[in-house]
Amino acid sequence: MPIPTRFDKAARQVSMTDDVPEPNTSVHKPHVHGELDDFLILLRGLVREPSIVGCEDAFFRVLRRELDELPIEVTRYHGLLVADGGDPKGQILSAHVDRHGLLCTGPNEFQYAAFIIANRGEMTGDSVSEQTMELIADRFHGERVQAHTPYAGSYLGQGTITRSFICQQRRNLIFEVEGLEFLQPGTPVSFLDRLEVANGFISAQLDNVLSVAMMIYLFRNGFRGTALFTAGEEAGRSWQYALAWFQRQNRTTDRIIVLDTSPFATPEAASAQDVVLRTGDASAKFAPAVTQELARRCDIMGISYMFKDKYVADLNATREKPLSLGRTELGRLATATEGRINGTTLQVPTTGYHTANEKASLESVQATLKLLKSYIR
Repeated sequence: MPIPTRFDKAARQVSMTDDVPEPNTSVHKPHVHGELDDFLILLRGLVREPSIVGCEDAFFRVLRRELDELPIEVTRYHGLLVADGGDPKGQILSAHVDRHGLLCTGPNEFQYAAFIIANRGEMTGDSVSEQTMELIADRFHGERVQAHTPYAGSYLGQGTITRSFICQQRRNLIFEVEGLEFLQPGTPVSFLDRLEVANGFISAQLDNVLSVAMMIYLFRNGFRGTALFTAGEEAGRSWQYALAWFQRQNRTTDRIIVLDTSPFATPEAASAQDVVLRTGDASAKFAPAVTQELARRCDIMGISYMFKDKYVADLNATREKPLSLGRTELGRLATATEGRINGTTLQVPTTGYHTANEKASLESVQATLKLLKSYIR
């Protein structure tokens, strides 16, 4: 029986098996709210908790409270929280806890936090975040934001973004905010995020809280493997925290699965598949056996999928300015360890990437959860 927690006291009983589920021809349903109510209650609560990149401590405490209610071992490290379900040879999953937001950098001056925290030497112009910055620069006008103390997460006040623009000298998004003129430099400012469910879609700043909620949900339903919750992914640092844990454990693997969202330019492109797989990114090739295993499970369960790297390559064949394959946590891990730590990624297709209105279909969420449940023993 799933373990009730403070975000959900009425989780349903879910059967658990070592086998891959039989094919399901009813994946695409027009109404899936009833099957997802428990998960959406969990996600709704997590979305409200701030977790600005570089200032994730308060969210780590929220996450730990959720996990401590379950019969698993939870350990906190610098930049990382590890949940162990008791099966040392079980599946390893990874998700990122940080989200985009602003950082006060001077008197009534605010910048995009990720590019303040990031190592500027790693900003070479070929990351998805850098290429996306130009597209989203003008999308924040009128967005409500709230400020919090950096470590405790205590509420300090609310404001409204009146202007956002790219400063070429600082290579960052600059924001003008009305109502938070009193803040001191170093104060994180999050979007006033609330989960909305309508017309078969969910919307909020889903990256990366959607993946975090999925991993908690798996543990509630009996997952006995290991989950890594990393900080600093939007600043390109999460792989270092994960690597430090593998080094502490003197452990390697080629079966890690990293959960994430995957951006698409249009709702039609995002809706063309339930889940997104990859054979690699701009840094490294992923473990082909694990990628193909995910694809095989999708085929058996009637879950549609595509390979994002092939999709981007096909698009680039028709573009003058190529899109980036992106540099993921997994690709950086594989490169740094010469393949001794590798695996694959599993992503939910979304639109509105890196905004407070990122959108994913309930069908994609349902399909991803179903696929992940096949790893419950």
